[in-house]
Amino acid sequence: MRILIVNPPHPAIGSRIPQEQLPPLGLLLVGGSLLDAGHDVTLVDAELGPLSHGEIVGKVFTHQPQILLIGHSGSTSAHPIVVELTRRFRRELPNLIIVYGGVFPTYHFHDILTQEPQIDVIVRGEGEATVPKLIAAIENGDNLANVEGIAFRSHDQIVETLPAPMIQDLDAYRVGWELVDLKKYSYYGGKQAVVMQFSRGCPHLCNYCGQRGFWARWRHRDPKKFAKEIAWLHHTHGVELFNLADENPTVNKAVWRELCEAIIAENLPVTIIGSTRADDIVRDADILHLYRQAGVERFLLGMENTDESTLKKIRKGSKTTTDREAIRLLRQHGILSLATWVTDFEEVTDRDFIHALRQLLWYDPDQIMSLYVTPHRWTGYYRIASERRVIQLDQSKWDYKHQVLENRYIPAWRIFLWVKFIEIILQTRPIALWRSFFQPDRASRHGMGWFTRMGRRVLIHELRNFFFGDFRVSNGPTLEQFWGAPQDHQEIPLSISR
Repeated sequence: MRILIVNPPHPAIGSRIPQEQLPPLGLLLVGGSLLDAGHDVTLVDAELGPLSHGEIVGKVFTHQPQILLIGHSGSTSAHPIVVELTRRFRRELPNLIIVYGGVFPTYHFHDILTQEPQIDVIVRGEGEATVPKLIAAIENGDNLANVEGIAFRSHDQIVETLPAPMIQDLDAYRVGWELVDLKKYSYYGGKQAVVMQFSRGCPHLCNYCGQRGFWARWRHRDPKKFAKEIAWLHHTHGVELFNLADENPTVNKAVWRELCEAIIAENLPVTIIGSTRADDIVRDADILHLYRQAGVERFLLGMENTDESTLKKIRKGSKTTTDREAIRLLRQHGILSLATWVTDFEEVTDRDFIHALRQLLWYDPDQIMSLYVTPHRWTGYYRIASERRVIQLDQSKWDYKHQVLENRYIPAWRIFLWVKFIEIILQTRPIALWRSFFQPDRASRHGMGWFTRMGRRVLIHELRNFFFGDFRVSNGPTLEQFWGAPQDHQEIPLSISR
């Protein structure tokens, strides 16, 4: 069948401020499966440019696909864009079959199929195995109710089929790299770049995480095959930077060590960045030299909060002393630390921000990324926060970089100024400036310099948008009134077999 895959443009800071783009890994994985099934597949990456909505509609109309697949990695905040685009696709091509996938539609499928008649089918959970089966059923005129892992309308009723089996062998499905021109993608200061995924899932129980349940369980690719693919991308396509999309690639020390050694054996001058847990770094103190030899130059550490009681409430399973030690160990081995800090898991006061600033200075991270809590209906945290009021009704702002929940103790503008003040203090203290411009390690100096440049642009963008562009409401609905009842009992959408 003639299939068009669309990666819609996204207005979020991470998509627009760097002026660099990474290829859409999830859509390329689905595309690879469809190519191997013999279909005619084209991908339109509207993030490049980005393309205007009119340009995207024009490309779809020109292509005249039988089936259109659409999805975005930032699926919660991208949903309004998907809605607008698919409505326009339907007007231009009334017979087009529109299939929508991603984390947000996996859980909100009932609302979407009720409110958006132009969307025909929603893929729930992993798409590589499900989508080819769905396309085959459409092509053969079979009953879609027999396709596991989807939701659709039938005779004005919404049908949710049985959960699709969790993919056990991640190496069984390839990335359709040929669907994009890899020369067009760069990141981290102009390095030609791709996103890759060594593992899926995470065994930890953080109750705010919107990804853990979606992937069901931690699994990993074959380390040697993964290293060979990195080498092929570098030698054949000139890829220099590999951004790991894993939630937690270092879960298994032996497997991660095998991967590092396999990459080292390929003797590649590449850069690897990603995210992991601080306690894994402390656990791996004796093999961190292998991290660096394999090309790891920066790890994001999801520390989330500086208060021990809050860490317990969100079931983070870590300690502030461990966080600090992880940063020290990474620096000792020439690896940059990017610490994430979520400001408002609970309703905070000025005193809480003073404490956070002291604690973050004590951590001494190389880089700091402040985020705002973005509660997802399928997580345990949603139930905890269900009675807090929503101040941001625009779903496209639910991207972790905008305040969405009300704080009873201090107004939104003061929280915003506190956050920006703390960021500025952390990134302009003398030691941070020295690391950005004068430290002898060239790779670390490059990473710090790039982050500093991005930080200046982000600051200007956020100041302008907060005071002149974003619109917040007072006395808004409660979180449960806004999104509906908690869905944490449905957090795992896949069928798990051993």
